[in-house]
Amino acid sequence: MSEYVTKETFEKMREELQRMKSIDRPAASKAIAEAREKGDLKENAEYDAAKEAQGMLEARIKQLEGVIANAKIVDPASIDTSKVAVLTKVTITNLGTKKTVTYQIVGEKEADLKSGKISASSPIGKGLLGKAVGEIAEVSAPTGILKFKVEGISI
Repeated sequence: MSEYVTKETFEKMREELQRMKSIDRPAASKAIAEAREKGDLKENAEYDAAKEAQGMLEARIKQLEGVIANAKIVDPASIDTSKVAVLTKVTITNLGTKKTVTYQIVGEKEADLKSGKISASSPIGKGLLGKAVGEIAEVSAPTGILKFKVEGISI
């Protein structure tokens, strides 16, 4: 599945991958070698921990390589603000609570509710995508159907 990201996020992911391959991977190998030198591998907790850390690092490298390979870089200048789309900021009012909030719709890797960024694949994100100003988005939640009115769309 493609992941929509900004150019900045794409570059951060590439830098993280490069760091893991050039710094973290050799450090994990060195930790395994040092633990191996300490004797019997059957009863060597340090060796087991180093091998487990290496396995988790390799899994993260593989996962990040997949995300980078399938990433779609979105240019904010090319976004149509007539409808809610990835990278747009949408101001919505919860019709149940009358509370108004503004969220930026982003890809999963950039989602951070504390900074007002929600994933396009989240229930609210899915419900808002494609809506225009004035339209009502109905989102299914554990507490029932939530209704949000789109008040504004910007970049």
